[in-house]
Amino acid sequence: MRMTFSKKIIFLALYYSFLYYLPASTTPIIGKYCRRLRYNCCKHIFRKCGKNVNIERKAWFGSGVNIIIGDNSGLGINSSIPNDTIIGENVMMGPNCYILQADHAFDATNIPMILQGHSEHKQTIIEDDVWIGRNVSFTNGRHVYKGTIIALGCVLTKDFPEYSIVGGVPSKLIKKRKTNV
Repeated sequence: MRMTFSKKIIFLALYYSFLYYLPASTTPIIGKYCRRLRYNCCKHIFRKCGKNVNIERKAWFGSGVNIIIGDNSGLGINSSIPNDTIIGENVMMGPNCYILQADHAFDATNIPMILQGHSEHKQTIIEDDVWIGRNVSFTNGRHVYKGTIIALGCVLTKDFPEYSIVGGVPSKLIKKRKTNV
C-alpha cells in the first residue's frame, strides 16, 4: 500500500528536524538506537529500503523520491544523495560522500553562467558489494558496477568495469580485483 503524501511529509519533517541530528551509529550506548530510529523513519520515505540499512547522522537525500537502498547498505555521515539514486546490497559508504544531481550549464559564453540553468539530471546507480571511501564525489549520472572500490577523496568522473579499484582526481583505474573481468 502506497503511503499518502501527507504521511511522507510528516516522516520527512521528523527526519530533517530531529533524527538528522542524532549521534552516529558508532556512538557508545545510544548509537544503535539512533541508527534504528533513522532506519524506521527512512523506510517510510524511500521507495525501497532493505533490511539492516544504516542511515548515518546528517545524511541528506532531498525528499527521498524514488531512492532505493538494498539490504546491508548505508549512507555515510554527512553524505548527500539526490532523488532517484539506486544503491544495491552490501554497499559501504564513508563520510562526506556527495553525488551530484546535475551540472551547471556553461556552453553559451554570451550569457552569464548563473543564468544558464542546469544540465539534465541523470540517475546514479551503485551496484552490489561496493566500497565508497571517505570524501568521494560523483559527477552526474555515474554507474558504479559490482565489487568496485572507490578510494578516499576520489572524484568519480566516469564509469569503470566491475571489480575495479579506482582513485584520484579525476578518477583513474588503479587495478582490477579480478583478472578475468
